[in-house]
Amino acid sequence: MKKKSKPILNKEGEIRELTCEDFRKFGPASEVLPAEVLANLPKRKRGERGAQKQPTKLALTVRYSPEVIEYFKSTGAGWQKRMDDALKTWIHDHPHAA
Repeated sequence: MKKKSKPILNKEGEIRELTCEDFRKFGPASEVLPAEVLANLPKRKRGERGAQKQPTKLALTVRYSPEVIEYFKSTGAGWQKRMDDALKTWIHDHPHAA
């Protein structure tokens, strides 16, 4: 006998927390959504990212003194952002440094 799954909506009409089993049962969007909705969805391949909303940072190889790296790493998770913020502060405080 097949186990019956719980309804997705509760008595108040709210969606309950979905499980992995719920997601396995879902069909492809192309099979379940109306054509008007599908026409307005972004045309991307599976796993492909959309356009960035803000400018992205640049990947760059740079060398720093060990004590600089040790200091920022010792501040815990997010140390690279804090290092970026420190450099931005320096640029702000020294606008025409050469």
